[in-house]
Amino acid sequence: MNIPENVKLYEHAIATFWFDEDGILYSVSKKVPRDVEVMKDYVIFVKKMLNNNKACILSDISNAAPMDKNTRDYIETELKNVYKAMALISKSPLGIMIANIYLKLNTPSFPTKMFANVKDGKNWLKQYL
Repeated sequence: MNIPENVKLYEHAIATFWFDEDGILYSVSKKVPRDVEVMKDYVIFVKKMLNNNKACILSDISNAAPMDKNTRDYIETELKNVYKAMALISKSPLGIMIANIYLKLNTPSFPTKMFANVKDGKNWLKQYL
């Protein structure tokens, strides 16, 4: 996913964020280790960015580093308090396959779906705005 020009960017250790004209939050993941402490900081960062409101997010996870089970469990309990819905995209067919398997085996507590492109992810998210 390309970061558009002329948008306000929010930088965190794990991703770059911005909002589109519809209020959808976008993120492009960075290839950095993700443990519980890093993800706690991420949750605090996003809550502050959203003024403690919930948002829909479209996240390019192509570069996202894998998380261990403790970190995944922590994120699952926290993200439902941050996001209304999450559309995930990846440039990697293998990444898409792994994410789809994970989503089938571990049903998130808020709407979450994997997409091959930004357009389809955004169209799906619009129902949750």
